[in-house]
Amino acid sequence: MVDAATKKTLGAIPILKTKAGPRDKDEWPQRLKEEFGSLIKYIQNNKEADNDWFRIESNKEGTRWFGKCWYIQDYKKYEFELEFDIPVTYPATSPEIAIPKLDGKTAKMYRGGKICLTEHFKPLWSRNAPKFGIAHALALGLGPWLAVEIPDLISRGIVKHKDDQATE
Repeated sequence: MVDAATKKTLGAIPILKTKAGPRDKDEWPQRLKEEFGSLIKYIQNNKEADNDWFRIESNKEGTRWFGKCWYIQDYKKYEFELEFDIPVTYPATSPEIAIPKLDGKTAKMYRGGKICLTEHFKPLWSRNAPKFGIAHALALGLGPWLAVEIPDLISRGIVKHKDDQATE
């Protein structure tokens, strides 16, 4: 089941129409335009809701993405590098988002810092491909993962704020 807040977020992210991956040389540029449009709208919505939590950019081919995401707890901002490649079978297969700094620090992560999305997100993606894109992966995959995992890692002392690290 999807809660009301998630439905509202999803409803505000434009769906994609072009079914193309990086191998589709003719259609991939159109898909990338749709991806960027969807991302821009999602970022605008987040800023309007005072919920700005990531920055992202890609290589010029749109096959490698990287940036930063953050989580704020107790008025402290915990920032992490993020990265992912677009799979060759995209959009049938969702991107595997990685936060390399957290590699091995939680059970809900695969080798290389790839966050675990198999239980909840992957079935949703497969039902909605090719309409879902990168903005949807961030909104329904990375966002909820950060909201669950980062507070737990902070409470167990595994993730420390940069100011707290400087005093140790």
